[in-house]
Amino acid sequence: MQTSLLHNLVVGTPAISATYDQIQKPVNRYLPGPATQCQRSTKTSKQMRLRTDISKTVMRKLSLGAHILRVGGVENVYKQFFSVREGERLLKASECYLSTTSGPLAGFLFISTDKVAFCSERSMKVFTQTGHMLRIRYKVAIPLKKIKCVNQSKNVQKPTQKYIEIVTEDNFDFWFMGVLKYQKTFKYLEQALSQA
Repeated sequence: MQTSLLHNLVVGTPAISATYDQIQKPVNRYLPGPATQCQRSTKTSKQMRLRTDISKTVMRKLSLGAHILRVGGVENVYKQFFSVREGERLLKASECYLSTTSGPLAGFLFISTDKVAFCSERSMKVFTQTGHMLRIRYKVAIPLKKIKCVNQSKNVQKPTQKYIEIVTEDNFDFWFMGVLKYQKTFKYLEQALSQA
């Protein structure tokens, strides 16, 4: 029972418990407005901010390196967090933040021949219906065939802060920021989409 509960909590599409009217109201200051159209050109955003604390960044990188060494490499980290179909290859993995309604969430962005996936760096506390606490990682898995488009964006006031927006066919948009090796990661994403 615990496995199926975990599966329901972390499978890659966002679960929303709200009415349509509630969803339409702007509820968060971290995300730009909903994607009205998909475009390949660079657009800008004033609304997203990513604050970095040097000591936290160093500790996070040390923790990340230790975890990668423990499981035997980045590809094994990917296989540990996500189901991998036969023949699927990991193309690129990068540290980044996912913009959520609670603020930026640190984690890993994975681009494979099958999907784009995100897994939080740290586990979060979740309570079951019976009141038991579980620790799970926040995960998103977006099949490449369900992606409508990807866009590049940057902060108008700080052009070095760049973002990747992924818009799905059902008009969910995911914002990734603080992506290490941004241009290289975006090229891998475009390559994966062109071959899907």
